[in-house]
Amino acid sequence: MDHTTHTGLDSHAHIQLSVQGMSCASCVSTIEAGVRALPGVEDVAVNFAHKTADVDYDPTQATTRDIVQAVRDTGYRAEKRDENADDAVAKEEAEREREYQTLMKKFRLAAIVSVPNVILMYPDFVPGLTTLIPHGSGMEQLVWAFMGALTVPVLAWSGSQFFVGMWAALKHRSANMHTLISLGVSAAFAYSVVAVAFPGIFPEGAAAEPFWDVTTVVIALVVLGLALESKARGRTSEAIRKLIGLQAKTAHVMRDGKVQEIPIEDVVVGDVVMVRPGDKIPVDGVVVDGSSNVDESMITGEALPVEKKTGDEVIGATMNKSGSFRFEAAKVGKDTALANIIKMVQDAQGSKAPIQRIVDQVSGYFVPTVMILAILAFVAWYDFGPEPRLIYATVVFVTTLVIACPCALGLATPTSLTVGIGKGAENGILIRSGDALQTAERISVVVLDKTGTITRGEPTLTDMTAMPDFEEQQLLALGASLEQYSEHPLGEAVVRAAKAQDQDLSEAQDVQTKAGHGISGLINGVRVHIGTAKYLSEEGIDARGLEDIASIYSPQGKTPIMVGVDGAPAGVLAVADTVKPDSKDAIARLHELGLKVVMLTGDQRQTADAIAREVGVDQVFAQVLPEHKADKVAELQAQGHVVAMVGDGINDAPALAAADIGIAIGSGTDVAIEAADVTLIKGSLHGVATAMDISRATMRNVRQNLLGAFGYNALGIPVAMGILYPVFGILMSPMIAGAAMAFSSVTVVSNANRLRLFKPKRGAS
Repeated sequence: MDHTTHTGLDSHAHIQLSVQGMSCASCVSTIEAGVRALPGVEDVAVNFAHKTADVDYDPTQATTRDIVQAVRDTGYRAEKRDENADDAVAKEEAEREREYQTLMKKFRLAAIVSVPNVILMYPDFVPGLTTLIPHGSGMEQLVWAFMGALTVPVLAWSGSQFFVGMWAALKHRSANMHTLISLGVSAAFAYSVVAVAFPGIFPEGAAAEPFWDVTTVVIALVVLGLALESKARGRTSEAIRKLIGLQAKTAHVMRDGKVQEIPIEDVVVGDVVMVRPGDKIPVDGVVVDGSSNVDESMITGEALPVEKKTGDEVIGATMNKSGSFRFEAAKVGKDTALANIIKMVQDAQGSKAPIQRIVDQVSGYFVPTVMILAILAFVAWYDFGPEPRLIYATVVFVTTLVIACPCALGLATPTSLTVGIGKGAENGILIRSGDALQTAERISVVVLDKTGTITRGEPTLTDMTAMPDFEEQQLLALGASLEQYSEHPLGEAVVRAAKAQDQDLSEAQDVQTKAGHGISGLINGVRVHIGTAKYLSEEGIDARGLEDIASIYSPQGKTPIMVGVDGAPAGVLAVADTVKPDSKDAIARLHELGLKVVMLTGDQRQTADAIAREVGVDQVFAQVLPEHKADKVAELQAQGHVVAMVGDGINDAPALAAADIGIAIGSGTDVAIEAADVTLIKGSLHGVATAMDISRATMRNVRQNLLGAFGYNALGIPVAMGILYPVFGILMSPMIAGAAMAFSSVTVVSNANRLRLFKPKRGAS
C-alpha cells in the first residue's frame, strides 16, 4: 500500500510493508530504529502482532526500495504489502500456515529426541534401567555421547531460528527473545559437551552430568509455543477475513445487448448490472430499473431489509432478497464502500495505541536487563551456592534466560486492538486507529449535533388540526396541492405526507408566492392561502383561532403552517424534524455508561429544548453558529471533560476535529467522515454507545494482557533466579521455565481472542 500526495513544495508518501522474522517486541525497536535512521523517513510504526511496518516518508529523499532494504539490513525479511486486500490477506494466511507447519515439524523432531533424552537423563525413574546402565560406567558415558549426537540436529534445525535471530540482533547491537533462548540452550549444550568429553576437569565429588534434556525440551516447548501463538494470532484477524468473504465473485452485466457473467474485477463504472432474487450485489451503484428489498446488515448492522427503487443507491456485498432490478455501477474495485471499510479496518489494526508505545519502549530495555540478571544470578550461585555450585549456577543461568518472555509484552496490546477494531467493524463501527480506541474509553461527555444525528434531518408532517366546517384530510389535500408548487422544505414535507396517504393532488392556478411568508392559489375554484399568521392576516383572513392552535405546537418544537380557504381560517398543519425512533433509547444507553450527553444545534432555543426533553439530553447549546461549534467543544474540554463529538454535516467537521474523539454518522457527508476518528456506517446513535462498549471491553482486555505479561515476568524471573531456594529448597527446572515461557504468549493471544465473543449490551449499531 503506497500513497503519495504532493501539495506545493511538500511531498509525502506512505507505505505498508509485510515483515517476517520478528520474534518479540524487541524486534519492533530494532526495525523502527533502523528505518527511522533513513533520510526522508518521517515516522515508522511496526506492528508485532500483524507483522507489518507503516512508514511515512518524503519520496524526494527516500524510495520504497530504500525502505525495504533498511528493514532487511536490520536482519528481517520485508516486502511491500499488496494493495489488494484479498490478495494481501491470502498471502499472509499462506505465510502464516507455512510458518505454522514448519514450526510443528521442528517441534516434532525436538519432541522425538526429548523423550529418550529425559528417560536416559533420569534412569532412576525407570525400573531396571540403572542395572543396564550403571552410574559412572563406560556404558553411561557412551549413552550420554549418543544422546549428545542426537541433540545436535535439534539444536541446529529445530532451534535454528533462535540463532539466526540472535545474530541479526547482535549485528545491530541489540538483543531479543532469540538472544535469551539461544544463550540459554547454548549454555546447557556447552556444559553438557564438557561434562561428557572432559569429566575429569570437574572438582572432586562434583557431578559431571549433561543437560541434553534441557536443550531439547526447552527448544521443543518454545517452538510449540511459537506455533500455537502463530495459529492463535491468525484468529485475531477474523473480522478482515469475514469482510473480504462478503464480496461477490461474479456479476451479471449487460454487454453487447445481452447479459454476461463476468468476474467482479472486470466490472467498470457505467456498466449496467442485473440483480436477481438471492443475488449478492457485486459493486456500488444506483438503481435504474426495478425494485426490491435489500439486506444491508453485513455492512450497516441494520437487521431489517431496506426497500430499493429507481434512483436509490445500492452497496456492494449486500444481499438482494425479493425482487429483480438493474443498477448502474458507480464505484468498483478499491473504490467500493466495502473496499474502503476493509482498508480502514486494516490501517486501524496496524496502528498503535499510546499504551503500546510505552510497552515498546519498556521492551527495548527488557532483554538486556534479563541478561544482566542471569549473569548476576550465575555469579551469586557460583560464589555462595551449595555444592555442586557450577551445576546450580548453570541451571539458574539457563532458567533465568529461558523463562523471560518479551513476546507476551509485545503481543499484549496489538492483539487486543486487532480484535477490538474488528469487533467494531462487525457492528458497523469503523474505528480509525488504536489511539482513537484507547481515547474512547476515557470519554466523559458526548456532544450530539441535532439535525441528522438525533433527528432524521428532514421535516415531517406531525399533526393536523382543522377548524369547524373543515376536515383534516381536506386540509391536507388542499395544502399539498398548493405546496407542490413551492420549493420550501416545509411544503415538501406536506406533499410527502399527502402522497404517503395516496391523496390525489389537484392542479392549482394563479399561484402567487411571498418569499418567507406564504403561498396562495386557486384549487378547484377555491382560493387557498398557506403561510404565517401575519401573511394570512394581510390577506384578510382572521388568524386568531389558528394562532391559539399554533401556540400548542410551537413549544413542542414544531413549526405551524396556517391554512385559509376562501377567506376563512381552515386549520393548522404542524411540521417538525422528527426524532429518530431509536435516539431516546440510545441516549439512555449513554447515560447507563455514565456519560453526560449534550445537544449542540443552530436551532432556536424553544425547538432545541423541546427535542432535548423528548430524548433526555443533559445540556443544550442552542442557536450556535457552525463556526462556533468547535468553541463549545473546547469550552467543555476546558472544564476537564474528555469530549466525543457526534455529527453528520460539513458544518460539524471543525467540531469533530476539535473533539478528543470525532464520531461521524456514516449516512452523513464525506467531509464529516474524513474529519472523524470513528464512523458509524448506520445512522443510529446506538453505534455511539456500542463504540464506547467496545472501547472499554478492548482496553480492559489490554490491561489484563499487560498485567498477565508483566506479572508473569515479575514473578517468574525471581523464582528462576532461585529466590525460593533458601527458604523452601525449591529451584525451578529449565524445562518448566521453557514451558512457562512458551505458553505465556499463547495465553495472551488467547485472552485477546476472547474479545471475539464480546456482544454489546443492547441496541444495534
